[in-house]
Amino acid sequence: MSTPSCAPAPVRRHDIDTLRALAFGLVILYHVAMYYVADWHWHLKSPHAAEWLQTPMRALNLWRMDLVFLVSGLAFGLVRRGQTVPGLARLRSLRLLIPLAFGMAVVVPYQPYAQGVANGLIAPGFGAFLLRYYAGSTWPAGAFDGWEAGVTWNHLWYLAYLWVYTVVLAALLPLAESAVGLRVRSAFLHLRGWALVLMPVLPLALYSVLLWQHFPPTHDLIHDGWLHAVYFTVFVYGYWIGLDTGLWTELVRLRWRTLALALGVLALYLGLLGLAQQHGVRAARLPLRMLADVYLWAALIAILGWAHHRLNRPWPWLRWASESVYPWYMLHQTAIIVLVVWLAPLQLGPVVEPLALAAGTVVLCWGLTAVVRRVGWLRPLFGLPGRGRVPMAQGAVAGLRADPLPPVR
Repeated sequence: MSTPSCAPAPVRRHDIDTLRALAFGLVILYHVAMYYVADWHWHLKSPHAAEWLQTPMRALNLWRMDLVFLVSGLAFGLVRRGQTVPGLARLRSLRLLIPLAFGMAVVVPYQPYAQGVANGLIAPGFGAFLLRYYAGSTWPAGAFDGWEAGVTWNHLWYLAYLWVYTVVLAALLPLAESAVGLRVRSAFLHLRGWALVLMPVLPLALYSVLLWQHFPPTHDLIHDGWLHAVYFTVFVYGYWIGLDTGLWTELVRLRWRTLALALGVLALYLGLLGLAQQHGVRAARLPLRMLADVYLWAALIAILGWAHHRLNRPWPWLRWASESVYPWYMLHQTAIIVLVVWLAPLQLGPVVEPLALAAGTVVLCWGLTAVVRRVGWLRPLFGLPGRGRVPMAQGAVAGLRADPLPPVR
């Protein structure tokens, strides 16, 4: 069996950066909607909560983070080029752990403060809260998400998870790049037609059978067995996919069929879920979860196929968006919480308020990121290279940025 083609594509690959930027715009809307969707837990909840939002939110939630980790794995493979394993681990640690530490210390704290005040378990006064927060104080039960640990990373959990997956895959590179590892990767890259649609779902379905009911999502890193299995698998899928011309051509060829499959499976899933909830059929939970796995993978490969077909062009805003993704990711959820606290007393209503919240979040992230990009000492705190430095693999490998940090919640 031949080894996979690792040669750069003959044209610059703008589609991945464009996909990341557009996906992050979707994440902003998703987190704005989390404030309004009825019966779903979030840090703060609106009095204008709407039950109808559950359907589109569920349709997105079943694949959005998996797309993030798949694209992150793809970028990992590009960063790998020319790097030793220790050098790769060091590079990724600097780009992930420094922003994580800074974000937890500076960006995130307002979120647990606002949640604790809203829950009536923390006294108003952000300065006094920070003194207790930095001192590692204990908090009343349920004060905020993560109160048990005393501090929280909230939406920055992705950085910790990505760092773990990066280090694990880096440690496994001697095996992955051995003759056996290359044969496995080649087998994946040579999947075509329905084999490409169905075979990668099998590990995900197996995790649903073995892990899903025993490890509900926590985002605390320690007790997330099911999510770790799923996210690391799609991370490896991204690493395997790389820029292999044959597989990307197949993804484009299948784009209509995978889109139709994803929409059809989603409709079936939502219909059966509604019936199961209406009649209280708990035995349907596992079959529905496995149906969701099929939808997840069909949605991912449909998105990749359509992105490569339609988005692989040098959009005028792409360079700015590519560098702004990381700061926007770090800042956006705190910006939403701040604006919620400011806007809620104005009672703007269920139409004006969401529009103001979304627009205000964009303005805050835009303005703060403009400062971050121009201040040299702030850049590494938000995951950006020093001023004047070109990110590794920018232009060297088909024009795809090496920064594996697409938007997340």
